Amino acid sequence: MGNLHIVSRVSTPFSNRIEAGKLLAENVRGIVSLKSIILGIPRGGIIIANEVAKEFCAELDIVLSRKIGAPLNPEFAIGAVSEDGNVFINEEALRQENISKNYIEREKRHQIREIQLRAKAYRAIKQKVILKGKTVVISDDGVATGATMQAAVWAIRQEKPERIILAFPVAPYDTLKRLAKEADEVVCLRVPDFFSAVGQFYADFPQVEENEVLVILSQERRQK
Repeated sequence: MGNLHIVSRVSTPFSNRIEAGKLLAENVRGIVSLKSIILGIPRGGIIIANEVAKEFCAELDIVLSRKIGAPLNPEFAIGAVSEDGNVFINEEALRQENISKNYIEREKRHQIREIQLRAKAYRAIKQKVILKGKTVVISDDGVATGATMQAAVWAIRQEKPERIILAFPVAPYDTLKRLAKEADEVVCLRVPDFFSAVGQFYADFPQVEENEVLVILSQERRQK
């Protein structure tokens, strides 16, 4: 199990994603360095990751992994597909859910198509960063069930990074405990006693548009 760092138990909302990203950057000093690769989960996570990357002059990229959900519970991750098409299956979850190989194959093909659609726009602007042997920080604007973040970790593990650090502004405690089993370090700014949705912890929480992600990636490309 990785180290779990909980900064506070308060439920005070952040002003917006930019403020949350700046606060997160302040609280990962000593863990993150300029040699780290900062990955954001689109779309909201890219704003958080961008603030962390700017603070450490680290390289920024996005996570284009997709989770494979159980047939009767899509939010329960049983596996993940990485951007390069590699598939990770949690064999224990597979046995518990009694899922057929045909279902896995169908979901794999579907999720690869979804990744390809997104990669067409994103990778036309910024090529994928090589993660092998690197310290990788994965960020999002918050975590609820943790299924998407878990899938991202599984997928990125296939690329053989040296370390995986998860960093986000807010999450429920039970989710954090589960994610800490998957990563080397987990940092969370606020772990409130009552959690219903990520948006409740932001005063301003608009939907992040595709163009915003493309602009951030364009700026990152020009800086490197």
